Amino acid sequence: MERILITGGSGLVGKEITRLLEQQGKEVAWLSRNPKSNTQKSFYWDIEKQEMDAEALTWCDAVIHLAGAGVAEKRWTKARKREILQSRVLSTLLLYDQLALLQTRPKAFVSASAIGYYGLDTGDALLREDDRPGVDFLASVVKKWEGEIEKIATLGIRTVLLRIGIVLSNEGGALKEMLKPPVAAPLGDGRQYMSWIHISDLARMFLHVLENADTSGVYNAVGPQPASNEALTKHAAKASGKPFLPIGVPGIALKLALGEMAQMVTGGNRVSSEKIESTGFAFTYADLTDALTAIYRT
Repeated sequence: MERILITGGSGLVGKEITRLLEQQGKEVAWLSRNPKSNTQKSFYWDIEKQEMDAEALTWCDAVIHLAGAGVAEKRWTKARKREILQSRVLSTLLLYDQLALLQTRPKAFVSASAIGYYGLDTGDALLREDDRPGVDFLASVVKKWEGEIEKIATLGIRTVLLRIGIVLSNEGGALKEMLKPPVAAPLGDGRQYMSWIHISDLARMFLHVLENADTSGVYNAVGPQPASNEALTKHAAKASGKPFLPIGVPGIALKLALGEMAQMVTGGNRVSSEKIESTGFAFTYADLTDALTAIYRT
C-alpha cells in the first residue's frame, strides 16, 4: 500500500506514523478542516457538518483513523464529555458513509481505540481483547466508538482496531504531564498499573497491521511489561534528571484538581500484548528503562 490517508495526522501519534511511512517511501495525506494551513498534503473534512472531499478516499490505498478529542486535556464537563464522544463517533460515521458510496474501496482501515474500553480501574487482572468492557464514562465512549469502527468491516474492508495504552514520548502525552511539577511523585498510592508503549513501537505497530493482511479485529497496543505508576514515575524522573519524591499525591487532591477525570490517574489497567505479538510483531522497547533512556537521550 503506497498511499495512506490519516485522520488526526497532526497529533502526537499521527506525526510519528507520518514520519515513519514517508521514511519508507509511502505517500501520506491528512484529513483536515483547514487543508491549506498544513505543509502535509491534506484533504478537507468537517465532522460537525458531515462533509469531506470525496477524492480523499479514492486517492488512498488505506486509512489510518486517529481522530478524537483528547481525553486528558480538559476537565470532564458535560460539554467536554459530549465532545470526546462525538469527535470519535461522528468522524467514524462520516468515513463509513463516504466509504459506502464507493465501488472501489481502500484495502485496509486501521483505527485507534483505547484500553479505556476495559474500565478505568481493573486492578491486577491481566486483560485480553475478549474481556468485557467497563461501565464508566470512558469505557462507554470506547465501546460506542468501536461499534462504529466495526461497521466498516461490513463494507468488505479489512478493519483493525488498536486499543492504545499510555504512550511514552518526550514530545507530549503522559510523560510530559507526569514530569511537569518541580518534583515527580506517584499519583494516589502509586500501585495502579500503567500499560505503556513507546511511541516508536506504537507507530511501527500501526504499520505492521497495515501491511499484514492476516490481521483484523482488535489488538491491544501496549508493551509487554506493564509497570506500577510509582515505578514508571520513578524511572521517568531518573531518566529525565528530575527529583523523585516517593510520597504519593493524595487521591482527594487529585479529585479536587481534576474532578471526575482523576479516576484516569488513580486507577489503572494491566493489559496483555500477547495477541499482537502472536502476529509476529516484535517490540524494540519492551523494557521500561530502555524505553525511557531512549526517550530522554533524544
